Amino acid sequence: MKKLAIITTHPIQYYAPWFKLLAERQIIDVKVFYTWSQAAEKVKDKTFGKTIKWDIPLLEGYTYEFVNNVSEDPGTHHKNGIDCPELNDKITDWNPDAVLIFGWYLKSHLSAMTYFKGKIPVWFRGDSTLLDDTPGIKQILRKYYLTYIYWYIDKAFYVGSQNKKYFKSVGLKENQLILAPHAIDNERFNDSENKNYEALAVAWRKELGYTPNDLVVLFAGKFESKKQPDFLLQAIQKANKNRETPLNLLMVGHGPLENELLTLAENDSNIKFIPFQNQSKMPILYRLGNVFCLPSKGPGETWGLAVNEAMASTRPVIVSTKVGCASDIVQTGKNGFTFNYQDDLALIDIFNTLSIDKLKTMGDTAEQNINKWNFKAIVEALEQAF
Repeated sequence: MKKLAIITTHPIQYYAPWFKLLAERQIIDVKVFYTWSQAAEKVKDKTFGKTIKWDIPLLEGYTYEFVNNVSEDPGTHHKNGIDCPELNDKITDWNPDAVLIFGWYLKSHLSAMTYFKGKIPVWFRGDSTLLDDTPGIKQILRKYYLTYIYWYIDKAFYVGSQNKKYFKSVGLKENQLILAPHAIDNERFNDSENKNYEALAVAWRKELGYTPNDLVVLFAGKFESKKQPDFLLQAIQKANKNRETPLNLLMVGHGPLENELLTLAENDSNIKFIPFQNQSKMPILYRLGNVFCLPSKGPGETWGLAVNEAMASTRPVIVSTKVGCASDIVQTGKNGFTFNYQDDLALIDIFNTLSIDKLKTMGDTAEQNINKWNFKAIVEALEQAF
């Protein structure tokens, strides 16, 4: 078997399952080198302001090693937060046929890119887009720098069309680019008789005070500026001024805008908040809403995997034009809607077209569509790349 070394920071629910699938298929011998040793069991999320320990297994079924990170301020929030002096030697000792690196800006990840170039194929996975680019001298200088960085890459596995445009803009050629689509564990979010997600969601909705006839818009994520939860909340309030039957907004999460959001929603019975929910609850949580909304303005909403999760949970989606996945998986009027991230009137117009029956039909379509974006497609792309 060909041997593939994977360099990434820490166990993540969107990656670990396909690492496991790679190992199970036994076509590639895979070993994951985690570079944020301090995050072996839990992650301190600076935006959430919380320490998170996922309640689903992320270290089962594949070979891995946590490489000692000596950074005095460990984490992914700055380039020197990942500093693993032993990384290149440990990978060399394992003697892989290729190395797949997640993200280049961290100190030890960039070091591995430059070290292994010309020794073994250097593969790369990232999800950057051009959606946040603004013309000017900074953009020109950054493009020159990125073209230099990506010279070290032999193949890049792009997650969608916006990401492919980005890779081409920094000098990568068509024959260096392979689609390995952004995906989630669809099966974990799909319902079945033994899971009863819909029934559990109905009971939870009742606890929250919703009736079956209440139309609930769900936001689940960090309460941070780039995701515009305040924009969404105020758009709901504006829409409700002209509606006989008000929309309900359920906000799930934590973050720096939390106090501001609570103030905006004060005395508004149509807006409810519940705290961050761990992974095992998410398939039920998405079903609390009739539609999921991600109204981000960026920068940095490169994909929005919560959109995949909502769709796999049979819920249609409303996403802004700054969300990277919009052009790939959202089909307006069929499984969701898109709107200009600055245009609250366009968002309100979407709200005014919604009905519970229409959203149910769109949600079934959403589930069918998103099942094509799966971990098997990622794994097969890597296998074929050899």
